[in-house]
Amino acid sequence: MNRYLAAGIEEGAVQLPPSFEAFQAEALAAGCDEALVREWQPNAVLGTHSHLFDAEAIVVRGEMWLTEGGRTWHLTPGATFRLAAGTLHGERYGLEGATYWVGRRQVPAQC
Repeated sequence: MNRYLAAGIEEGAVQLPPSFEAFQAEALAAGCDEALVREWQPNAVLGTHSHLFDAEAIVVRGEMWLTEGGRTWHLTPGATFRLAAGTLHGERYGLEGATYWVGRRQVPAQC
């Protein structure tokens, strides 16, 4: 994907890929195991949680707030974010909900 700030949020908006299929092809070529469309209902809130996979995403509709490491970012279409597996974060979605395209990379379990 593009260059990220240390916290995982893209500095400024980027041009959206022309389609989900184009995003998917780029994500798979970059080593992601899968690419998904994630749609969230208006005013949805996900408390602090983490994932077992790395995620690289671009917001394509609506708005969301991503909280990680004591900071909150307001993300709108064209904003990208990256979260490493195990990163604690929270999510909140706007009045219209939001959609983002995300590439996921599974991280091998450790003993």
